[in-house]
This record gives sequence, structure tokens and C-alpha cells, in this order.
Amino acid sequence: MSEIGTLLVISGNGVPTFASRGLTQTLDPIAASSVLRRTVNGGLIDLSPPQMRKYKSTITCTDINGPALDGVWPGDTVTVDCVPELAYLTISGTPERPVVTGSERVVGDHTYYRPQLVMRVVQYTTSTDEYGAAVAWQVDLEED
Repeated sequence: MSEIGTLLVISGNGVPTFASRGLTQTLDPIAASSVLRRTVNGGLIDLSPPQMRKYKSTITCTDINGPALDGVWPGDTVTVDCVPELAYLTISGTPERPVVTGSERVVGDHTYYRPQLVMRVVQYTTSTDEYGAAVAWQVDLEED
């Protein structure tokens, strides 16, 4: 965990102190990665091209500081050390994405790791509860 108390690392402006406590990050396949169709016999087949096997991510948090979004715009590229883990069968597999240094761990037959993804900012939003002294924020990203 970094000196600011989060596993999340975003290249560029980074994640300021007290802007990420209790954050949540999702890691989901993009819509284009799922092109499923039924055959005339009812079998389900996958027609998605392998190059569409990419991730999208949403990071949400409420803390006392906001994220460092000055100068960050939709379409900008960032490198993200993700919080969610992926896993593969240790004996026969390898990670499909770059591994965040020091994040690999083995549990039984599987190796878990946090992926490092090159992503584009899709959109973001911030809001401030002045009386409650809380800044809520969300960043939506898609793998490049």
C-alpha cells in the first residue's frame, strides 16, 4: 500500500492524500467483448474478436479531498495500478495483463495479481458536500 493509504495508483496527477479512503473500483469486460449468438440448434457461440477482450473500470469514493483531475480530460490516457485482483491457474497459466509489482500471491492452485492497465478516461464527476466536508467523485475508464 502506498504512503497515501491506497492500492490505487493513477499515472500523471496521481491520487492525493485523503482522496481515496474507502474507494471502490470495478473491473468489467467492455460490451464489445461479448458477442454471443445462438445457432439454429440452440447452442451458444462466441463471435467476439479476441482484440476486443478489454476491461472497463469505474472508481468511486467519498473522502475529504477530491481526486487530482485538473488538466485531465475524456480521452486522456492514464496507467492504472488496479485495486481488484485477477487470478489464473498457477501450474498452467500466466497473467494476461501486466502485473503490479509485488501484488502476486498464490492461494492453493491459483495465483492472484493486480493488473496494471493502460486506460483512457471516459468521463468523471465530482461533487462537494460543503457542510459535511466530503468530496464524492467517480472516474470511468476503458482499457486502451
